[in-house]
Amino acid sequence: MRRPTRAAALSLAAATTAAAAAALLPALGAPASGATPACSVAYSVDNQWDTGFQGGVVITNNAAATTSWKLTFDFPGGQRVTQGWNGTWSQSGSTVTVASQSWNAAIPSGGTVSAGFLGSWSGSNPSPAVFTLNGTVCNQDGTPPTSPPTSPPTSPPGGGTAPPELHVAGNELVDSTGRQVVLHGVNRSGTEFACAQGNGIFDGPVDDAAIDAITSWKGVNAVRVPLNEDCWEGLSYVPAQDAGQEYIAAITGWVDRLVAHGITPIVELHWTHGLYTGNSAGCSDVNATCQKPMPDAQYAIPFWTSVANAFKNDTAVVFDLFNEPYPDRATATSEQAWTCWRDGGTCPGISYQVAGMQDLVDAVRGTGARNVIMLGGLAYSNDLTGWLAHEPTDPAGNLAAAVHVYNFNSCATRSCWDSQLAPVAQQVPLVAGEIGENTCAHSFVDSFMDWLDAHHLSYLGWTWNTWDCSSGPSLISDYDGTPTAYGQGLKNHLAALG
Repeated sequence: MRRPTRAAALSLAAATTAAAAAALLPALGAPASGATPACSVAYSVDNQWDTGFQGGVVITNNAAATTSWKLTFDFPGGQRVTQGWNGTWSQSGSTVTVASQSWNAAIPSGGTVSAGFLGSWSGSNPSPAVFTLNGTVCNQDGTPPTSPPTSPPTSPPGGGTAPPELHVAGNELVDSTGRQVVLHGVNRSGTEFACAQGNGIFDGPVDDAAIDAITSWKGVNAVRVPLNEDCWEGLSYVPAQDAGQEYIAAITGWVDRLVAHGITPIVELHWTHGLYTGNSAGCSDVNATCQKPMPDAQYAIPFWTSVANAFKNDTAVVFDLFNEPYPDRATATSEQAWTCWRDGGTCPGISYQVAGMQDLVDAVRGTGARNVIMLGGLAYSNDLTGWLAHEPTDPAGNLAAAVHVYNFNSCATRSCWDSQLAPVAQQVPLVAGEIGENTCAHSFVDSFMDWLDAHHLSYLGWTWNTWDCSSGPSLISDYDGTPTAYGQGLKNHLAALG
C-alpha cells in the first residue's frame, strides 16, 4: 500500500532484545582477585512452558573495546536450542555456541549485547554454570547467572507456541513436519516511514501488550513488518536515534517479540532509495521517503545482505523482497517491465541502476539464509501474469508469490482471480500480503477472503494502525484491538474459521 505522509510517533528505545553494537576480541584476560571480571553474562529464562522455554543472554564487556565475539556454555539438563536471534546459534552435544553477526559485532568497553533463543527441555531446566567469551571465563567474581523462574510453568507470551520453521513444498508453505501452514494476519505499518520523517521508529506501541492485542483477534498467526532501506543503513538525513544500529536493534527486537508470541514475522522492503520522477512517482526525493518503482542496486543489495544475516538463523521469519513494484508505469511494454522486475540493471524510464528480483534472491542466498522469500508482481503487486515466466532461480527452492488486492485495483474480481491468480497458486505458494478496501466496510475483503480460503491461501489485512479507515485503510480504532467497521470483517472472518 502506498502510505500517506502521516506523522506518528512512539519510538521504542532499542528495547527488550536490544542489539547494541557488539563484539569481543580473543584473550580478554582474567581479572585480579576481587576485581571486576573482564566479561559478565546474565542468563535468563524469560518464559517456560510444558516442554519449551524462551531464554536469553546479556553479555557485558568490561575490558577494552572489541570487534567480534563468541560465547559458549553447556546446558546441564539436556536442553536444546531450537531457534535463535541476534547471533549465530549452534549446539554440539550439551555445548551451545552463539557468535556475533555483522551488525552487532563490536562492543565498546562497558557496553552490552544481548541474544535470545527458544529451546526445549525435559524433566528439569537448570541454568548453565559457566560462560566463556572468546576463551575467557566470565563472571569470575562469583556473580551467579540468573536462574530459571521458580513459578509454575506457563504458556509462552500471548499463549502461543513458537511459530513454525517454514519451507516450500510444491505450491504450499509447510512446517518442519511437512504439514501445510496457512498464514492469516495483519500488516503493522509505521517502520517504513516514521524514521525517515523524523518521527521515531514506530507508529504506536509494539510491546508485549500490543502483540497480545493483535493475537486477541482469533486466528492471527502472522504480522508483516515494513522496513525503510535508508533507516536500516543509517543514512545521514535520518535522525541518529532512529538510524543504523538503533533502527536495526528496534526492528530485531520487534521481530523477536513476535516470534516469542508464536507469530510468523514477514519482514519486507517498503521505502527505498533512488531518484524517480516519472509516471506515478510517489515523490521527487532521492531518499527513501516514498515508494519507488523498483529497488536500487546500490542500496537494496547490501540491505538484503544485512537483513538476511540478521534473521537467517530463524526460518520462521519470512522475507518479502519489495513491497509493490511498478516498473510497468515507467516502461513501454509488459515484457520490458517483467524483464526489469527479474533482471534489474538499466531499466527504461528509471534513472538509477535497478536491483532485480534475481539480484535480491542472490543477495539473500549468498548469506546462507534459507528463509522463505516472497516476490510481489507488477502494478503494485496486483499483476502476476508474468510471474511464472520470469520466476528467479533459487538454489533453496523456497520462493513464494505475493499479491496485493484492494477494491480499487485492476485485478479485483473473482473472474480475474480465477484467471490470473489461481494458475500461479497451482505452481507456487501464493500469499496475499495486503488485502483491504477504502470504503470503511468489508464486503469486498469478505468476498476475496472467501476465494482465498477456497484455495487454501494465506492473507494479511492492511493495516493494524489507528488511521481513518477510508484513507488507510486501517483495521483498528485503538491499539487495544477495537476494530473499525472495515476491520470487523477480518476479525469476524478469522474467528469463523475456527
